[in-house]
Amino acid sequence: MNFELTEELQLIKDTAKSFADEVVAPTAAARDKEHRFPLDEFKRSAELGFAGMLVPEEYGGSELGALVLTIVIEEISRACASTGVTLSVHNSLVCSPILRHGTEEQRKELLPRLASGEWLGAYALSEADAGSDAAALRCRATRDGDDWILDGPKLWITSGDSADFFVVFARAEEGVTAFMVEATAPGFSVGKVEQKLGIRSSSTVEILLDKVRVSANRVLGAVGKGLNIAFDTLDGGRIGIAAQAVGITQACLDASIKYAQEREQFGRPLARFQAVQWKVAQMSADLAAARLATQRAAWLRDQGKPHTLEASQAKLLASTLSNRAANEAVQIHGGAGYTTEFPVERYFRDARITEIYEGTTEIQRLVIARNLFGR
Repeated sequence: MNFELTEELQLIKDTAKSFADEVVAPTAAARDKEHRFPLDEFKRSAELGFAGMLVPEEYGGSELGALVLTIVIEEISRACASTGVTLSVHNSLVCSPILRHGTEEQRKELLPRLASGEWLGAYALSEADAGSDAAALRCRATRDGDDWILDGPKLWITSGDSADFFVVFARAEEGVTAFMVEATAPGFSVGKVEQKLGIRSSSTVEILLDKVRVSANRVLGAVGKGLNIAFDTLDGGRIGIAAQAVGITQACLDASIKYAQEREQFGRPLARFQAVQWKVAQMSADLAAARLATQRAAWLRDQGKPHTLEASQAKLLASTLSNRAANEAVQIHGGAGYTTEFPVERYFRDARITEIYEGTTEIQRLVIARNLFGR
């Protein structure tokens, strides 16, 4: 068992850190305030190979794997959780299912455009009555000769108003089926744009499918087997969100240490008070555990081993921790932490969603329990 990063992985981590510090962080506060999507940051990350991290080189990707993806997402989320989730969805929820479930022809046609950053991908599973209950989809897929016609709205679509390409789940007569749809398809449109508490630089929208025609070669996997694809994909996506949460926690820890060393009360720095020391110490210890759980789940996915349990464990640990850490970071900053002068208020808002999307905290506990009890 070796916990030391190889020279190559350390170089990638350093590259991601530099990119986060020099490109992502300087625009993060302004993008959050303006609700501005990080499209330029995404395009620049693609130049570093970060848009195709799970994609083999033969399809134009960098083929670095899930473990390296978590390292990159953590570093970028430390600077901006919105940019982190944009990359997580693109890699884990779009590139991954095409690679794992697509035909060779689909891989050759679609993955190079996604891996290069020419296309930004989005994932359309949720609906008004189908959030945690993914099997309750009502969006319809009807055969029309060799084609399919998709009808119905999809909700909570990350990057939906900036994405070029979507993995969409709809209910066919044979069961839920996965389809691949371009944003330029006739009948495809963006509906309501959500105004959110956090990750405001990441857009979340409704998409509307009004008799969208999809050819048979844009069905992903087998007809009627879409839920299997959705759940397999979410295993990887949950690892990505765990990495995002780890990055937010690291940002909270860094900000807390810096502020506690600079801010004085009663004639001495806050860092000299045991109450503050204990908060920071607990945050650091919990962060180490969450990071290890996340990287272990990613390693299992890379090895092709079962990892549903470990993915849910990682997301549960990391997401609940990020919320505790953000709360403590604001507390350490006191009144200043409640203002926009310091970034911890943004971390506080951004952390909240990590316990909700790609499976709520309650769903993660359910998945873990079912795995432990064998049902």
